Amino acid sequence: MAQTNGNHTNGATPKQSKFDPNFTRNVINATGPKASPRMRTVMGSLIQHLHDFCRENEITVDEWTQAVDMINEAGEMSDDRRNEGQLVCDVLGIESLVDEITYTLADEADSLPTATAILGPFWRKDAPRKKMGDSIVLNKIPDGDHTLMHGTVTDFVTGKPIEDAELDVWHTAPNGLYEQQDPDQPDWNLRGRFSTADDGRYNFYCLRPTSYPVPDDGPAGKILQLLDRHPYRPAHIHFIVSAKGYKPIVTQIFDRRDKYITNDSVFAVKDSLVVDFMPRDGDEKAQFELPYDFRLVSYDDAKKKGMAAAGVEGESMGGLGAVR
Repeated sequence: MAQTNGNHTNGATPKQSKFDPNFTRNVINATGPKASPRMRTVMGSLIQHLHDFCRENEITVDEWTQAVDMINEAGEMSDDRRNEGQLVCDVLGIESLVDEITYTLADEADSLPTATAILGPFWRKDAPRKKMGDSIVLNKIPDGDHTLMHGTVTDFVTGKPIEDAELDVWHTAPNGLYEQQDPDQPDWNLRGRFSTADDGRYNFYCLRPTSYPVPDDGPAGKILQLLDRHPYRPAHIHFIVSAKGYKPIVTQIFDRRDKYITNDSVFAVKDSLVVDFMPRDGDEKAQFELPYDFRLVSYDDAKKKGMAAAGVEGESMGGLGAVR
């Protein structure tokens, strides 16, 4: 039996490419001497993979033009209230993959920091600061499932509570819209920032979230339609949890009852982030409660345990700017 070697069989003449075999290498080699080592490595790999993709699929000028138009449209639709480019990455699973690469710990442990999940396209910077026990619900929602959420922010290695940890929280209204999508909602509705006391505890009122479709009026929606995929996300609440000396986490927690929990259009659900809302009695402000503890990893422990891009305090976290 003939032995294989790479993409052809030993003894057989490799198929001659009908495209210039030196073109891609010439493009990569055009990188100048002042490019950083990381830039040289990443862009060289990107160019190689993009060129290989175009050759393997014999992408035409018309198809390439359509792709460029889609990228341009995503940019034109994006502003400080919506990030369409990020949504395109989400429906293609890119942000969830990069999130996993960045925050996975290299070693195995019985206890791990709270799992991360994607930021999504509807985070807003500088949400209002609120006191513990406040509600992020700014308008009357009689049919909403009001919820008391509470828990503790701790160091995942020592288990000690973290004082002055900030929780930046946001989620949609029962109609499935974030406040910047909905002119009938007050500005900053269902958003807020809370800081823990010395016991690391937090508590606030919110709503039990609902599933909703991602916007389909732009390139992300067109991609879903072309791929015959649904646009729905399971019900979830967004968080950014940060504290001095600790690696901030961007995450989401998901309602176990939701029918899309195993079929998220942006592939963000993780088992440890799936929660149960429990009935709450004797509280006129809430029909449900949700206990959930967050575990943060310090920068030092992140480096010791081999977390990719462990970083240093004060780093920029993607588009979020410098963290605490």
